[in-house]
Amino acid sequence: MSEDQTVRHVCGISGGKDSAALAIYLKDVRKLTNVEYFFTDTGKELPEVYDFLERMESYLGTEIVRLGANRDFDHYLKLYGNYLPSPRQRWCTRELKIKPFERWIGDSQAVTYVAIRSDEPAREGYISTKSSIRAVFPFREDGVTRADVFRILEETVGIPAYYSWRSRSGCYFCFFQRRGEWLNLKKVHPDLYESAKQYEKTDPVTGKTYTWIQGLPLSELEAQDRPVFDGVLARSVKPKSWQDQLSTVAVRTPEMEAVLNGDGEDEGCLICHL
Repeated sequence: MSEDQTVRHVCGISGGKDSAALAIYLKDVRKLTNVEYFFTDTGKELPEVYDFLERMESYLGTEIVRLGANRDFDHYLKLYGNYLPSPRQRWCTRELKIKPFERWIGDSQAVTYVAIRSDEPAREGYISTKSSIRAVFPFREDGVTRADVFRILEETVGIPAYYSWRSRSGCYFCFFQRRGEWLNLKKVHPDLYESAKQYEKTDPVTGKTYTWIQGLPLSELEAQDRPVFDGVLARSVKPKSWQDQLSTVAVRTPEMEAVLNGDGEDEGCLICHL
């Protein structure tokens, strides 16, 4: 990117903890005033996500632009032969998240701020194939960890409500959910659970089944004697001043280590879950 071009600075907010904390960090620590915040809306999000976005807008003092695909999830499901998205076939991420974002950027030169933390050395995140979009990683640059992310949220907008029963943001039928999280969805949002069940099909000709969990229909899952997922909040730590902690982030208590290494909630489609 040449210095004389107008460069857009953008930060995606997924509804998850990391991207929310990054947006706050850009405002409060890096003092950036020219960032455009956006949310790619699949139309299949949890209601808690929309509530949290409103709180974020209030705190940031600016609009979070809602981006949407040209067509809805059901259109693309039909287009992909009724194959439900899966870890190997993430067409939902491509069609409902990445393409709307890249259309919004258009031909602009852009810097996109990505919420990968310093304690996630193996993660890469979504990197655009467009040469006009450059990714930067403030949390990695400044040594911000998972424990810091929780402190940032606890001292500002609060932690998204769904973390009390779920480990990630994303669609209500996200195929990366643990089985215990599916059961929590049935308990907290029974209507959404039933909607997810309706997407599961058996092809009458081939006998092939299309299920969110490979080889296990939700109707069978709910009949199992299986523990539910406790939620990420059960393992979070009480905040100290997160701004003070940034300078001593390398000094970790046993409590912090347990939080940093304990839940594995960050698997999945990064553009959705950050």
